[in-house]
Formats: sequence, C-alpha cells, structure tokens
Amino acid sequence: MGLSVRSWVANEGGKHLVLMLWLGANTWLFLRTFLLYSTGQQYHYLYKMLGCPTENKKTFGIHLRVVGDWTERFTQLLLPQPTLNLEILPMVHQRRYPKLYVDGPFGSPSEEVFNYDVSLCVAGGIGVTPFACVLHALLDGWTGFRLQRLYFVWVCRELQSFYWFSELLIALHHKLWRENRPDYFNVKLYVSQTDSLQSISEEKYRPLTSRLLVGRPRWKLLLDEIGKANKHKRVGVFCCGPKGISRTLHRLCNSARPSGATFEFNKESFS
Repeated sequence: MGLSVRSWVANEGGKHLVLMLWLGANTWLFLRTFLLYSTGQQYHYLYKMLGCPTENKKTFGIHLRVVGDWTERFTQLLLPQPTLNLEILPMVHQRRYPKLYVDGPFGSPSEEVFNYDVSLCVAGGIGVTPFACVLHALLDGWTGFRLQRLYFVWVCRELQSFYWFSELLIALHHKLWRENRPDYFNVKLYVSQTDSLQSISEEKYRPLTSRLLVGRPRWKLLLDEIGKANKHKRVGVFCCGPKGISRTLHRLCNSARPSGATFEFNKESFS
C-alpha cells in the first residue's frame, strides 16, 4: 500500500498539484472579478454628467456617488482633509490636483428628447442623471428645439433623493413661468416608500410640493392622460431606471390608444 501511494505521488502527484494550483488561481481571479462587478455601481456614477458644455457655458459637471474604496480614494484626491491652511486660502490654491482625461462625447437615447413635439422622461432613483443634461439645456436657453412639451416623472424610494436635483427643477420652473410657458414642463415626483414620510417644508421648494405624490405611478393611466392631451401626436418616451419600469413602459408604448397618440419607447442604460 505504501509503495503504491509513493508510486502515485511520483507519477501523478505532480500533475494533480499543478491542476490544484491552476484551479486555485482561477477561483481567486473569479472571486476578484465577482467582487469588482458586484460593487461596480461605484464606477457607474463617475460617468453621469450633470450638464454638458453649451454656447454660454464651457464647463460640465459630473455626479459622483461615493460607494466603495475606489470612489472614496478618488474623492480624497479631489477633496483633501481640511487643514489650517485651507481656512486661510481657497482650496484651489492649496494643492495640485490630478490630471483628468475625458473621452467622448458619446451619443445616448436621451439626445432624442428634443426631436419630438412631446417627450416623456421617466427616471427611477439615480436614473435621473441622464436627464439632467436635458434640463440644463432648457435652463441655458438653447433655441431651435422641436420640443413643445416635456413630461418629467421621477420615482424615488425616499424623499431625500429629490434634493439631488431639486434646485435645477426649481430654476427651470421659475424660468418657464417668467417666459409665460408654465405648460411646457410638467413634473410629477413619486415617493414609493411611505415609512416615516415627511414633506418638503423649505420655502424655496414650494413649487415641488404640489407635484409630490405618494406611491407608485399608475403607468397606463399616466400614458392615457398624456395621449388625451396630445391627440394624434408622436410622443417620445425615455426611461432610465429599474427593469420593471422599463418593461412596463415598453409594453404600454406598444399598445394602441383611442386618442391616436403614438408612444415611441427609448431606453437609457447605466452600462
């Protein structure tokens, strides 16, 4: 018995040892890849632009959500810990910032929002970021748009999420009222999680309180109302959010309506 074991180790043991090492290395690589992609949302948020350059503004903003060690480290490079020196001089004069390279721009479905007479933008949670560029473009006073009316629906679990872009929504609301175009921009905000629900009490956010609804949208009813108000028109539907919302809207857009309005579905993606 002892001889057969020694003979097996001499003849086959080396092969099995190599095989075990190979399997171990591949398992380690698989786990590393799985952990990277399972927390991969931290990379997505770096690429969400808040606004793109225009004729009046040569800069753009990036929405970065700090989730995980990669984004935490990146934030530390841009926003160092406060020191006594920072209290004396502006932060921009205190340090050398890393050089950033920007690749693009790349097209996305949301670019087509302005190519319809009527468009409906539906966002779920952080999925609002692709539409921030659209709102910024309207706020910056771009001309030559075909768009005559924009419906904007934003669904969030918690009330606090609406503060991400509340000032942008308020600014666009005031701009259109000054221009006597209050019907151009129709906003509906939905809070799906009703636990410990609070209202938006700040005075400056008052225009949003009347547009804040509790619960989830009734999508069929919403599209029927839009169809009745825009009979025999093409309505572009743009969605960025959970798959459940996208599937529901896609199915409803393919359904015929008595109003004669047609809904064309476009899907934005985080990938």
